[in-house]
Amino acid sequence: MEKPALRESMRSLIFPNSGAKPVTSHSPSHSQNCLIVFTRYPEAGKTKTRLIPYLGAEKAADLQRQMTEHIVGITRPLRVKGRLSLEIHFAGGSVEQMHNWLGTELTYQRQPHGDLGQRLQQTFEQRFQAGLQRVVVIGADCPEISAHHLEQAFHQLQTHDVVLGPAQDGGYYLVGLSRICAPVFQGIPWGTEHVFAHTQAIATRLGLSLATLATLRDVDRPEDIPIFERATARTANTAVASHY
Repeated sequence: MEKPALRESMRSLIFPNSGAKPVTSHSPSHSQNCLIVFTRYPEAGKTKTRLIPYLGAEKAADLQRQMTEHIVGITRPLRVKGRLSLEIHFAGGSVEQMHNWLGTELTYQRQPHGDLGQRLQQTFEQRFQAGLQRVVVIGADCPEISAHHLEQAFHQLQTHDVVLGPAQDGGYYLVGLSRICAPVFQGIPWGTEHVFAHTQAIATRLGLSLATLATLRDVDRPEDIPIFERATARTANTAVASHY
C-alpha cells in the first residue's frame, strides 16, 4: 500500500490549505462541460467489498477514500481554468458526511436508485434537462485517468454523440454524452467483461457517432492495488515538479 509519508505529501499538494478537503475551483458555474464522479462514502464494510477479504474492512474503506480524493485532485487544474464543473454523486453516507470529507464547496447529489444503467440514464437525463451541453461520468476506480483524458473526452463530445473510455477488464471507466441517448444504458450486462462491447454495438446500431479514449485499468481486485500506488506516486511527483 501507499506509504503514509507519500500519501500525506500528495494530499498536501493536491489539497493545499484545507487538510482533507479539496481546493475548490472558482470556475464559472455556467460551464457547459459537466464532470460527474460516481463514488461511495468510505464506510467500513460497505465499500470495496471485493477487497475486504484481502485488506480488511477498514483498509478497504481507506482505499476508497484515497481513490476518490485522487480523482477529485486530478480535476483541480481543469476546474481552476474553468474547463469544467464538477459534481460528486454519492451512495452511502449523508451530505453532511460528504461535506466533512471533501469540503462544502463542491456540488453533491445522492445517486438515484436502480442498477448502474438506470442510475447513469437518470443522471444524464437530469443534467441535460438542466441545460448542460456535454456531460461526462467517471467512477473513482480508475486511478490512471488524468486531466488529459478528461479534456479529450469533452473535446470529442464537441463532434460526437458518445465518448467511452474502455477499461482493460472489458468495462468502461468513462462515459460521456452530448445529448440524451438512453438506450446506451439499457440491456447491458453490468459487471461483466462485455460492457464496453455491448455499449459500442448499441451506439453503432443506433447510428450514434462514437469516440473512444485510451484503454486504462481499474482497481477492483487485490492484484490491481499496485496500479493505484503507481498512479498516486506519479501524481505526487508531477505536483512536486510543478512547484519548482
